[in-house]
Amino acid sequence: MAAEAGAEDRAAARPLLTDLYQATMALGYWRAGRARDAAEFELYFRRCPFGGAFALAAGLRDCLRFLRAFRLRDEDVRFLASVLPPDTDPAFFEHLRTLDCSGVTVQALPEGSLAFPGVSGPLLLVQLLETPLLCLVSYASLVATNAARLRLIAGPGKRLLEFGLRRAQGPDGGLTASTYSYLGGFDGSSNTLAGQLRGVPVAGTLAHSFVTSFSGSEVPPDPTLAPAAGAGPRVDLAAGAAAWLGRVCAHLGLRAQDPHPGERAAFVAYALAFPRAFQGLLDSYSVQRSGLPNFLAVALALGELGYRAVGVRLDSGDLLQQAREVRGVFRSAAARFQVPWLELLPIAVSNNVDEEELARLSQEGSEVDVIGIGTGLVTCPRQPSLGCVYKLVSVGGQARMKLTEDPEKQTLPGSKAAFRLLDSEGFLLLDMLQLAEEPPPQAERELKVWPLGARDPRTVRPARVEPLLRRWLSEGQLCEPLPSLAESRAFAQWSLSRLRPAHKRLQSPAPYQVALSEQLRALVDSLSAGGPV
Repeated sequence: MAAEAGAEDRAAARPLLTDLYQATMALGYWRAGRARDAAEFELYFRRCPFGGAFALAAGLRDCLRFLRAFRLRDEDVRFLASVLPPDTDPAFFEHLRTLDCSGVTVQALPEGSLAFPGVSGPLLLVQLLETPLLCLVSYASLVATNAARLRLIAGPGKRLLEFGLRRAQGPDGGLTASTYSYLGGFDGSSNTLAGQLRGVPVAGTLAHSFVTSFSGSEVPPDPTLAPAAGAGPRVDLAAGAAAWLGRVCAHLGLRAQDPHPGERAAFVAYALAFPRAFQGLLDSYSVQRSGLPNFLAVALALGELGYRAVGVRLDSGDLLQQAREVRGVFRSAAARFQVPWLELLPIAVSNNVDEEELARLSQEGSEVDVIGIGTGLVTCPRQPSLGCVYKLVSVGGQARMKLTEDPEKQTLPGSKAAFRLLDSEGFLLLDMLQLAEEPPPQAERELKVWPLGARDPRTVRPARVEPLLRRWLSEGQLCEPLPSLAESRAFAQWSLSRLRPAHKRLQSPAPYQVALSEQLRALVDSLSAGGPV
């Protein structure tokens, strides 16, 4: 375990994964004698992504790993010295060498929550943390939300696999996508590093290049295979597949020479390597005239030895229609050759699957069992950025608020608590933000709240009240063990189950509401009017 933790720690973000202006502001704070002023920032987003009504909070484990390892190395400080003014006081760089996160506190939603984390500590330091924390949270939450939307479209019965590493925005983006698509509801990933470092279940078989690399003239060093039960003589699998091919072609109305011999040789080679996990990729040449008969010949030869193939994959064409045709062949072959298991073999598909195609593949009567999604998941083409922001809300215990001509960009001042209000059916009513010193709301008591963006207050009577923010880091120390990724995944699915159906729609007309308490609304009004804190 120690070696695995060390490997994951080495994948954490580095302190200089930041914008230069964070360093220039740090110098300004230090020069003004304000480096150690207590400050609090909030990291949040302004609008739910993809035109939907929810987002999943993700990236917390990466943020905490980064904060616990945060330390500017000598080479980091030397580089900053090379890009800051040459007359900068050397004492500033000595101060940078002393920085760690032993004075930093983090309150946040648990990963997998329907998305409001806060970061507090010395002003100079928590300012330096802005860009890396935004980087770690924004994409993780975006891809987790995208995965959750795709899972809602597919429903619980389809197996979803993330295949996006080759399409991802660099290696770090690939690892993040594989990790947080799993949190969002995918069943696994092709990314082996995500399996090694994060415990994501991995899956993968073969590509077209493996199939097309064989001509049919290749002779395996040992073409024989022992029976699955272990007893009995070894059998030449290639010869068995050749014998079955004639029977299969006769059943399908094909000539024995129609299926590509190189494809069959590839299937035999793969079956010899993975007799208990043989899967056929059917569309390297022709699904009906080559891929299917070759697969059936090898699968039936394996079946005589007590092994069962695990399925097939389609990677081009009309995936829904082809899956129906393949299932039809499986049913007829199962009846013709008296092998009932053949009828139920899983059919996997891939090939630029987006939300619309996924809905089509998941419709009632679809014969598709497994769906691999790459580009449409990891690049988030409908909205490539969540737009998270990191805003100062308090310095030295005094509330701070950004005022601007754009009302959407005004910030909410003060150190806050957050509560989730639920109705009698267990569905979410709204999230309420209030000042930290206010008494918490109570179940079965009426509350006057101000929904964000609304002019008038609203009265609610929650059946249940749940605190949202948990303290994960206190003065640099973990307050409680982080849930495993699998636990966070289960929590995310439970969180989504508490959304009303209207909020699960892809394009929701009713965004999930966030509201302010009376005291927080009064503070906003006072500061907006230039009044005292």
